[in-house]
Amino acid sequence: VHLEESGGGSVQEGRSLRLSCVASKYSHIYSDYRMGWFRQVPGKEREGVAVIDSDGTTTYTDSVKGRFTISKDVAKNALYLQMNSLKPEDTALYFCAAGGLGLTAAQALAEPELFGYWGRGTQVTVSS
Repeated sequence: VHLEESGGGSVQEGRSLRLSCVASKYSHIYSDYRMGWFRQVPGKEREGVAVIDSDGTTTYTDSVKGRFTISKDVAKNALYLQMNSLKPEDTALYFCAAGGLGLTAAQALAEPELFGYWGRGTQVTVSS
């Protein structure tokens, strides 16, 4: 499975970005797996941002609730993260991942190491 993120960039506080993640070599990954967005800042652990289950149920970390929306398009093998009202503390390298099966959504957010498939990341930088 190959995951590739895109859509990152540098924006000012309050603006929006939409991240995309496209999968290849496994056409059913978005219908079979839990998918998630994670982020990491240098020197810190990878943090769960949002996950979406195979049935479309979504879960968010508290700091992005009401601002970020995770969604998927199974027909396009695509995962999205719409990020609105961005803050400087959202600055990070954002990764999409697949896996986290057999966990609650809260556990999946807290344990990124249990996701087996990862993209290489896309940088998001928010300036004040």
